[in-house]
Amino acid sequence: MDCRAKPGNDRKFTMADARRAPLKDQTDISGARALIVEARFYDDLQDALLDGAVTELKAAGLTHDVITVPGALEIPAAVAITIDAAAANGQPYDAVIALGCVIRGDTIHFEIVSQESSRALMDLAVARKLPLGNGILTVNTEAQAWARARASELNKGGDAARAALAMLRIKRRLARA
Repeated sequence: MDCRAKPGNDRKFTMADARRAPLKDQTDISGARALIVEARFYDDLQDALLDGAVTELKAAGLTHDVITVPGALEIPAAVAITIDAAAANGQPYDAVIALGCVIRGDTIHFEIVSQESSRALMDLAVARKLPLGNGILTVNTEAQAWARARASELNKGGDAARAALAMLRIKRRLARA
């Protein structure tokens, strides 16, 4: 979406504005299986993120499993372990959603956790051609996390699921072409 200033448009966007245009690809993905890997570091926030993701998956007709890990750094390894085990058992996952929250503290740990978890997820998605939605919040305050976790606000759990679903539609459409 082009957010540059236009005549008569004095609206200023911030990075947190929900401005993603709806995607038009309606490739059938019903019956697909999704994996949600969640970091249960902040239980209440995680409940909100998980609710947003599950709502989107159900609306799209997907079944899902949830794997819980202690923190965001463990998410990529859990994704790799779980998708390999599922494939070996003849029940592969079609998409993955990563959910968690990293809130800035007084040390550089925030940067390490946020950057390394994102990097590892991107590496997995590209190397394995895996439709993946990254819903790991990286915020400065708990208030920012809540604004992003709640479905009534930015609904980043739902956003992560929609991203994974969009990538799955692309993968399915191109596989059929």
